[in-house]
Amino acid sequence: MKLAFLFHPVKDLHESQQYYEGLGMTEAWREGNQVLGMSMKDCEVQLMIEEDEHDLGPGGVFLVDSVDEFYHEHEGKLNFVKLPCTIPPGRYAIYRDATGNPIRIIDSTNKD
Repeated sequence: MKLAFLFHPVKDLHESQQYYEGLGMTEAWREGNQVLGMSMKDCEVQLMIEEDEHDLGPGGVFLVDSVDEFYHEHEGKLNFVKLPCTIPPGRYAIYRDATGNPIRIIDSTNKD
């Protein structure tokens, strides 16, 4: 697992983008009008802001080789709150750690 993003749910993507740009971050990528990646100077980890998953709260997004393999390896051992699903770059799932924090995992199986 490699930390790829810090995930922050937001109420207004445009307003949040302006806020983070005011802190010196720049847009790195965008998925429609709902998800935006912000890059920070001299930092490999990006901030991912999204108008979704407010009830789960912020947390890390970790890159794995295969979300499906990770899920099958850890099914029954980890508390998955979002089962593997397809998103534009690949597959995605969420589980909670021992204290309830959301841990998001993603792979890039659909990336060209």
